[in-house]
Amino acid sequence: MPAIILVGAQWGDEGKGKITDLLAAKADVVARWGGGDNAGHTVIVRGERFALHLIPSGVLHPDVECILGSGMVINPARLVEELDGLAIRGVDVSRVRVSSAAHLIMPWHIALDQAQEAARGGAKIGTTGRGIGPAYADKAARVGIRVGAMLDDAALIAAIRAHNPPAPDSDAIAQQYLKFAQILRPHIADTVLLLHQRLAAGKTILCEGAQGTLLDLDHGTYPFVTSSSPVAGGAFTGLGFGPKHVRRVIGVAKAYSTRVGAGPFPTELTDVTGDKLVEVGGEFGTTTGRRRRAGWLDAVALRYAMEVNGITELAVTKLDVLSALEEIQVCVAYRLRGRRILDMPTDAQALAECKPEYETFPGWMSDITQARTRAELPDKAQRYIEWMENEFGVPIHIISVGPERDQTIED
Repeated sequence: MPAIILVGAQWGDEGKGKITDLLAAKADVVARWGGGDNAGHTVIVRGERFALHLIPSGVLHPDVECILGSGMVINPARLVEELDGLAIRGVDVSRVRVSSAAHLIMPWHIALDQAQEAARGGAKIGTTGRGIGPAYADKAARVGIRVGAMLDDAALIAAIRAHNPPAPDSDAIAQQYLKFAQILRPHIADTVLLLHQRLAAGKTILCEGAQGTLLDLDHGTYPFVTSSSPVAGGAFTGLGFGPKHVRRVIGVAKAYSTRVGAGPFPTELTDVTGDKLVEVGGEFGTTTGRRRRAGWLDAVALRYAMEVNGITELAVTKLDVLSALEEIQVCVAYRLRGRRILDMPTDAQALAECKPEYETFPGWMSDITQARTRAELPDKAQRYIEWMENEFGVPIHIISVGPERDQTIED
């Protein structure tokens, strides 16, 4: 069982990029299964910061193949920009493969996305405006354009001109996309076939998720969700293999909680403590630059994510951010309409009405960024991690204590 699934266990921005980069050192292939350039994965290596949106974080390891899977939606302008940016910095991008079955984001998708969000007024969802939702809508309506169309100039031009309603500048768009096609053709492949060849050879496949469980189209806080499936099950449909190949499902969770954009967030802090989490944690979106909303760890929501994904272990990130706090709280239950509940409502309105019930932990108030074993953590930090293991019933083998690649504890 050579496949590992890495999934965000909160509202995204959990630090999956760093954990993917860490695990990629022992993988042969890193494959992303969903979303588009609405994702933002940040990896810091020897002080050098890499912000990735489409290409899997494993690209920073020279011997790892990187796959953009069939379940993704691809903005070719962004992909070309990202490939060029990595190449300029000395990264070999010849190992990047893009599924011919992935769908293209077109200029009309971006225009529609931004217009729809603007029209919502005060009821905005919080979309990145990158055209993700409209591209997935066209895919479901069977009128989308696949990446494979870029393999043939005539087919690509015909697909763009056939769009209904026709874009007023379809010829200009076609010429622009033909230029992208020339650059991307060497990277386009049947990635399902490629993955099965690697699986048959016993290679280790690391499946990299984007966004987070609570933003899942089916299982998240609808309608404040993304347009794809960031849960573990999405890896199977987005990459094209079955669960018999999977040996680990790793959930990535911050030691506290954050959320970008609109939607219910029971443990959100709008006080000085929330401001401190944002400031110390650098909580600004990699993709949009927007300030993230911050709050205490929500164990109710995280238990839900454990169930939805079948998580076998947790990776905890940004534990060092809590070092600035004298006292730490964790939401262990909700109060909803006079009742104490332990399960997260999936109805957004009901979740918005939930009031958190907290358990309090003492802070450790000391720098932990130099710790490389769990034993080197302060006792109070160790107890916080042990509580999480007991609460969620899975081991924690990875603890991030700083933004750098080597600022990590691995058991």
